[in-house]
Amino acid sequence: MESSTSVQQLFFRHVKEGLPSHLSLVDEIADLLNISTDSAYRRIRGEKAISFDEIRTLCAHFRISLDQLFQLESNNIIFWGRFINDTDFVFDNYLGDILKQVIYFNSFTEKELMIMSKDVPIFHHFNFPALAAFKCFFWMKTVLQYPGLSKQRFTADDLQDPRIQTCSRIIEEYNKIPSLEIWNVETIHATIRQVEYYRDTKIFASDKDVAVVYDCLHRTVDHIEAQAELGTKFLPGASPGAKGVAPGERGWPPDAKGGTPGAKGAPLKFYVNEFILGDNTYLACLDDKKLIFINHSVLNTIRTKDTYFTESMHEHFRNIIRKSTQISGVGEKERSRFFNTIRDKIEVSRSS
Repeated sequence: MESSTSVQQLFFRHVKEGLPSHLSLVDEIADLLNISTDSAYRRIRGEKAISFDEIRTLCAHFRISLDQLFQLESNNIIFWGRFINDTDFVFDNYLGDILKQVIYFNSFTEKELMIMSKDVPIFHHFNFPALAAFKCFFWMKTVLQYPGLSKQRFTADDLQDPRIQTCSRIIEEYNKIPSLEIWNVETIHATIRQVEYYRDTKIFASDKDVAVVYDCLHRTVDHIEAQAELGTKFLPGASPGAKGVAPGERGWPPDAKGGTPGAKGAPLKFYVNEFILGDNTYLACLDDKKLIFINHSVLNTIRTKDTYFTESMHEHFRNIIRKSTQISGVGEKERSRFFNTIRDKIEVSRSS
């Protein structure tokens, strides 16, 4: 049987394995427990026992399951997350959490984000300010039912809202993460239906606002196709020679991004599966660790780093990929057919 010292050392090894390489284990422990670095070192080496209160603090912060760590018999998989509610939920904080998450992903040396999409991944809505504004308005008014928006109609004119600038920062960070996305022709339907609902119920302030959102949706699809063609992420307008991106079709202005619009981002692998509709699962592979995010109930998300579950989902992704068609960098005919089908769906909706 392991001694209490070796168990404690095992615990801190587990904590260290989950930290980005640039973070210091001793500094993190000292800050969390409000102790000196010397005291933190003594706990890490097993020279001083950690208390139950300290274990609780560390497990809560680092999302550690003790039964998983010590391989206790259990059929439980530990997820965490919080449900959106109408009392203490702030949408700006929700966007801020997404920004913090993609910044966290970028703190790792080796990283990849794998996405199995039922709906268009949230990041793509943020390439063009008017579409980002529409999605934020829809989520706040219709999903979250903000009282202050109950009588308000959507206009695409006001794009200076701070939350829209947060969207621009999210897409900037997302473009730094190597990604793999699996789509289906049904993936675009949710956003199309949202636009139709607002149009048919007169929630758009004017016909011009309807047209602006449809145009942005078209440009978003064009831009995703352009990225798939080159197999790399970039901002709208950054590569005018790429198919689907015309001069002047920039999304965020250069000063809103704080970077160089022409700079290319991380690799993008794009797959189409015509038989399986995804379930909005995000799998982050970070150095030698994996983290799963499962989107549910529109905006709610639960997550886990349970080894058994994440490895099983990683294998599930690989199985789906084997049954899918890659259209990034290769497969021009299939790529054109897929995106033309999506554009046709948008045009049918626009003219209905």
